[in-house]
Amino acid sequence: MPFAGAQLGLGFRNEIRPQQGLLRVREFQMAEIEHFVDPTNKKHHKFVNVADDCLPLLTAANQEASGDMINSMTMSEAVSSGTIANETIGYFMARTYQFFKNIGIKKDAIRFRQHRCNEMAHYADDCWDAEVETSYGWIEVAGHSDRSCFDLTRHAKETNTEMVAARPLKEPKIVKFVHLSLDK
Repeated sequence: MPFAGAQLGLGFRNEIRPQQGLLRVREFQMAEIEHFVDPTNKKHHKFVNVADDCLPLLTAANQEASGDMINSMTMSEAVSSGTIANETIGYFMARTYQFFKNIGIKKDAIRFRQHRCNEMAHYADDCWDAEVETSYGWIEVAGHSDRSCFDLTRHAKETNTEMVAARPLKEPKIVKFVHLSLDK
């Protein structure tokens, strides 16, 4: 830990009446990176490189209240205040922001919108959409979600295959349990 996997492939929408032109096509190319970390330690060793970066953040609380974007909060402040759940998700948000600027998207046309409680997936600890302002309005172009260990536990359950990582402990843990065996 940590480790990551990336994949490219086709995504499909099931729409009878596609609207919004190319934004709602039925088939599109997409990419995904899953970055797995120790759920008890979500620090990122390169977070220090982005700690002073300020991203345009539209928090869930601000969406409910004023709708104002936060532009002056550093990533370090956002993580320490709990606005962003942890260093790992903050690091990848900052790197995405840098990438968008490097490919020519104007800073004022980029924002990170946090999912509100009524749209947050039941398994997510935190979720932010990277959005770009286009002639169609604000469009999500990337998602950053802390899914905890939901995916691996679901895969393990469905495949009956244990998918865990081990870490050495300083001292052995002794766990007592009772195992019942039914003998008819």
